[in-house]
Formats: sequence, structure tokens, C-alpha cells
Amino acid sequence: MTQARHILIVAHTGRADSLDAAVRVCRQLANAGIRPVLHGNEYAEVLEADPELAPVDLLGETVQIDELELVIVLGGDGTILRAAELTRGCPVPLLGVNLGHVGFLAESEREDLTETVTRALARDYTVEERLTLSVRVKVDSRVVYESWALNEATVEKASRERMLEVVIEVDGRPLSSFGCDGVVMSTPTGSTAYAFSAGGPVIWPSVDALLLVPLSPHALFARPLVVGPDSSFAVEVLDRTQGTGVLWCDGRRAHDLPRGARVVVRRSPEPVRLARLSQGPFTDRIVRKFNLPVSGWRGPLDEGRSK
Repeated sequence: MTQARHILIVAHTGRADSLDAAVRVCRQLANAGIRPVLHGNEYAEVLEADPELAPVDLLGETVQIDELELVIVLGGDGTILRAAELTRGCPVPLLGVNLGHVGFLAESEREDLTETVTRALARDYTVEERLTLSVRVKVDSRVVYESWALNEATVEKASRERMLEVVIEVDGRPLSSFGCDGVVMSTPTGSTAYAFSAGGPVIWPSVDALLLVPLSPHALFARPLVVGPDSSFAVEVLDRTQGTGVLWCDGRRAHDLPRGARVVVRRSPEPVRLARLSQGPFTDRIVRKFNLPVSGWRGPLDEGRSK
């Protein structure tokens, strides 16, 4: 007997184009003999949009997360981050179809939707692991909150009119203290997100590293830092801070930081897995996503010369 295949569709159903794409994917899966899987409110919204789709499996009831073969994500990077949160702890890969703007984490665009699903059905993709962050908040040496992040963990000021006073630590040793709007601690994946907007470097995803970028620092030495994957960062909210801070993980999970709180970030043992349809260089992805000018490039003079 052939084992049932379970493919979850995660979509930004608050948008009409994403809801339409979810219906299209469900139909294509059903026509291939696979019952699509939906989650939460998306289950009701997609079935309301097309009542003839039934039967559709509901994640957490008729199908469990550890039974999933693949997750097809329809939306922008925010939707992919939500899918990563939903499947945390499960090794299922995420295949993103960009319906947003930049969509750095997505593997294909909306016009390639049918072909993308066809390749997913044929298991015609490779899986790439992306480093993630383990995040802890300590108060008086007691762990009061734990989370994780695919893009970044950010310590920010809670009030617009107040500045954070922090001290930065690398590998258990203090490096510098200053006032700022916040501090971004990022993965290579997140180096093209918030950290990039704050002036940090782009780190190729094949590089195992952690990145720290201060936000609007009042300091002579407050440059972005890149450290190895076995290093750790810590940001302490100093007692002289007038107000409080807040921790954000991927812009989705928040925790208030009182004065004296300490945020410790290191590499997580659980990566996020992304399904890839092509093996093109990351340089091409940057050029395409950021629409960078490359006119006039001639390339190597011959095949034997390095690019």
C-alpha cells in the first residue's frame, strides 16, 4: 500500500491573491491524488472560497506536523517566517512562492506557481539548511524567557522618547557599552533583512556566522560585528536606562525587558530547512531581489579563469 503524502499549504489569506493561490495549489494537489493540508483559520477561509475542494486535511487533527512531507508557503518573507514558526521542531522543508515584494526566502515567483507545485509533487528539489538562533532572557541569573529566530533577535527601546543603555558581550567578555535605539543579532539569512537596513554586511548563507549590528548608537566604537558559529552574544539592559526595552524574535515574538535584563543569543541546534528548485549562486539572488545594476559586466575572459 502506498504511504499517504501530506503537503501543507501556508498562505497569507488576508490578501485576495494569496487566497486564490492557495485554492489553486489545493486543486493541483487534489488532481494529483493528494489531499492538501491546511492550518487554523486558513482551513475555513480556503474552503469558504472553494467549497468543492473537500476533502482537505486539517493540521493537528487529521494530520500531525511530523507527518508532513513538505510545506508550500504562499506569500512574502513574513509568511515564510510564520511557516517556520508553525513547523518548529519538525525537519519538514519549506518551499516559498513569493507573492509579496522582495521575498528573499522564497524560491519562485507567482507566475511559476503551477510549475513549482509540479516539481514539489515530483520531489524535484534539494534541501538547504539555514542556521537559526537560540535566544534566552535572564533576570538575576534566572531564565525568564526562551525563544528562537531564523532572521534576527532584536533588543529595542520600548519608548520612542527613551534611549536604551546597553553593554555588549561576546563570548562571555564585555566589549563596549553605549546608548542606542537597539541592537540586532542576526543569522546570515537575516543579514539581508533588518540588519541590512541598519547598515550591516550581507553574509552569504553558506557562511556559518553570527552578526551583531547596533541601531543608532551613541558611541565611538559601535561597528557591526561578525563572529563564528560557536560564539555567543549577550546584550544587557543597564540600570541607568530610563525606561525599559523589548526583545523581538523575527518581528513575531516579543518579550519585555526590564532594567538589568540580559539577552543571550547563540546558534540553535535546530536549523530551518528550505526547499530549493535551483542551485544558482547567491550572487544572482541578490542581484535579482535588489534589482542591482550589472550592465557592462563581461564575465571571465575564458572558462579557465576564475570569476
